[in-house]
Amino acid sequence: MQKKTLEKIDFEKASKIQGFDIELNKEKVSRIDRLVDNYEQKIASRLDEEYETNTKFSDRIADKVAAFGGSWTFILLFGLFLACWMLINILPLLPYHFDPKPFILLNLILSFIAAFQAPIIMMSQNRQAARDKHESIIDFAINYKAEKEIDDMQRHLHHMEAELKEIKQFLITMQPEQERKK
Repeated sequence: MQKKTLEKIDFEKASKIQGFDIELNKEKVSRIDRLVDNYEQKIASRLDEEYETNTKFSDRIADKVAAFGGSWTFILLFGLFLACWMLINILPLLPYHFDPKPFILLNLILSFIAAFQAPIIMMSQNRQAARDKHESIIDFAINYKAEKEIDDMQRHLHHMEAELKEIKQFLITMQPEQERKK
């Protein structure tokens, strides 16, 4: 219910384009939203396509390893693995404990995982940073172009205002003096 109220408030704010008295109905607003969403999807798909073509197979594997290594699934599975490891080696369930306290083999495994996982995650982060930089350059270009178009529109509007002022002055001077006194 709160979302509908917010949408109504947003629509009421957007019901007129400021300074132009152009009415926007819900159909026009939803059309504009669809156009913007479609444009964003096209840009995102182009960036994804570019990423797929310019990224090596080993880099994509590193990205997937980093994504899994930074997930709750990994944390939960690894926590379960550690708990099982310790229980098997502490509880007298088996006659032979393959890694008794202080869990030297477990320490070796954890060090091995950390030694390989950290650089893989860093490689993935570096690629993501490069991709983010590329996206920010595209955003800047779009914003710059929009700014230039807005400046051009403002220049045209100022020119039109000046012409209207001249026309108004001309009409005032063309009126007979008697009508001007009224």
